[in-house]
Amino acid sequence: MALALRHWTWRWGMLCAVCLATPALAAPDHASGDGSEADSERLQPGLYPAEPVLASGDELSEPYDPFFDIDWSTALRGTYTKATAGERFDVRLVPTISFDHQGSRSAINITTSAEIVRPQEEHIDVTDLRLDLSGGYELDRDTSLSAGANFSLTQDIAGTPGVGSDIAVAPETRTGGFDLGVTRRFGKFNVGLTGAAQRTVYGETLRNDGSTEDNSDSDVWSLDTGLRVGFQVTPIFEVFGQAGLGRDVFDQPSSALLIKTDATDGTIEGGVTGRWGETLEASLSTGLNLRRFDEASLGEFTTQLYDVSITYRPDPTWRIAAGFSTIVAPPEPDSSGTTRIEYAADLDLGYTVNRWLELRALAGISSTRFDGSDETERAYGWGVGADYAVNAHTAVTADYGYDRTDSSVDGVEDAHRVTMGVTVSR
Repeated sequence: MALALRHWTWRWGMLCAVCLATPALAAPDHASGDGSEADSERLQPGLYPAEPVLASGDELSEPYDPFFDIDWSTALRGTYTKATAGERFDVRLVPTISFDHQGSRSAINITTSAEIVRPQEEHIDVTDLRLDLSGGYELDRDTSLSAGANFSLTQDIAGTPGVGSDIAVAPETRTGGFDLGVTRRFGKFNVGLTGAAQRTVYGETLRNDGSTEDNSDSDVWSLDTGLRVGFQVTPIFEVFGQAGLGRDVFDQPSSALLIKTDATDGTIEGGVTGRWGETLEASLSTGLNLRRFDEASLGEFTTQLYDVSITYRPDPTWRIAAGFSTIVAPPEPDSSGTTRIEYAADLDLGYTVNRWLELRALAGISSTRFDGSDETERAYGWGVGADYAVNAHTAVTADYGYDRTDSSVDGVEDAHRVTMGVTVSR
């Protein structure tokens, strides 16, 4: 009897243990979160949908990242010009495309653009064609390399200020070159070394009387090298000094002087730069340029150099930029003398009214003289414009500009221009 009682007690105990364990084994698996039951953990307050399956979007990313980010735009513009030489209407097509790469240490940019002009009842001209390449590489936290290359084909439009009044077709100007640079920081000092080579070739000039003029005596190689040393006085201000050596080598003797005007340039400058966050950037420098000709009869001369640039952004809607610079270079075709010395100042304003409308204005003035000649030229101009964004990819543009030149050779010439167009971008 006692044995039978122990047997039934053991069997009832096992049955009760199974019954108590069964609900626990049958309960939904909250940890897995499979969502099959109403009391699933994924349906509890604060847990769903705080972290849905595609929260990061990683599952939807492309299988690879392109090496270049591509950006492009195409502008179609109509320009009415009323100038001293007469009136004209031009239609312009301006396509632009750029490729940009930003790596952890490297940066590469390739930009190409063109300006295709169709004057009224005339043939189509390519007045501007450009290709620019630039790149940089950080060897380490203190050393960086830079390189660039460029090519351009430009042609001025006859009848505009600065182009001779007796010119029917202005010459094409083809330029191409490259530059290299290295910069190294030594504590508060930074040292930069640069080198560049540039080739300029001019086409023929067609006169109003039907004659042509060969400009090959202006074709030139320009070689330059420079050294810059800067010292960071404070986190805002840096003082610097720089020196350069340049060489201009012409293909042929000058048709006017009957001798080659090859020359060597030496420059030395000193200045200070400052940067106050993103609000204000300024740079001021001055120095001397000594230009010495290989031909002893041409001698040498010295030019005072000035270089000022200021960029001011008081808030995200305003941008104000101004500059003053000195340019010492060989003269272009139809200019006399051996060297062109130009002092130029410019002002650029931009204002963002809202997300759809941007306004802009610009002004410039310059004074030019030529060494070895009495020829002089003064010019100034100004303009205003607006961009209205129709949508994210389309903008309507409108511009007005005025230019005036006063040359000792061609006298006073001016031009009023009104331009309207549409720009489609990526």
